Amino acid sequence: MRKVLIAEDEDAIRDFVVINLKRAGYDVTDVANGLDAISAFENSPNGFDVVILDVMMPGADGFTVCKKIREQSSSIGIVMLTAKSQEMDKVNGLMLGADDYITKPFSPSELLARVDAIHRRVSMAAPQQPGPVIVSGPFSINMKSRTLTKNDMPIDLTQVEFSIMELFLQNPDTALDRAQILSTVWGEKYFGDIKIVDVNIRRLRMKVEDDPGNPRYITTVWGFGYKWTP
Repeated sequence: MRKVLIAEDEDAIRDFVVINLKRAGYDVTDVANGLDAISAFENSPNGFDVVILDVMMPGADGFTVCKKIREQSSSIGIVMLTAKSQEMDKVNGLMLGADDYITKPFSPSELLARVDAIHRRVSMAAPQQPGPVIVSGPFSINMKSRTLTKNDMPIDLTQVEFSIMELFLQNPDTALDRAQILSTVWGEKYFGDIKIVDVNIRRLRMKVEDDPGNPRYITTVWGFGYKWTP
């Protein structure tokens, strides 16, 4: 069963999400505040595949919950619910480890498309097993176990970050435009803003670069996109 946790203090929105996800076959747990979300996450016997967090919640806001969950799991999918006026909230949520955001109001089709896409990435995470490996400079990426190492030291990545690194290492010294990265990693039917690519690249650089402010490996192709330089 595909398990989703939704934390939203507005009853109408929470009910809307629960009804539509259950119709799509998801097993949904819903709570109305951040503290209950943390408790549900920590006490779920089988865990969750995807967590949907409203930015503004009583008890603990969505940022706090996102950070707490991401500290304990790099594989779980996290979606933030934001208002149209909360542009910085979107960036902050992504920098804290969220995989995506949905801007209110949203349609059932948009909700399901986002959650389905994240669930597919999460379901690709497999137990640690030997598999095809790509080596690029000090980096080594295992396609089967979906792990990345630098100088034999593991780098903890979310599933979105891994997908971006996979795309980069499969296309060394190739300029990839933002639209190509977006469609490959988030899917061709993605509803969101292309800026999500830039924020995830910023977060990824903090993990893989020796000096994130002066990137050596993930270089910017101005006015176009990004390139992996082995």
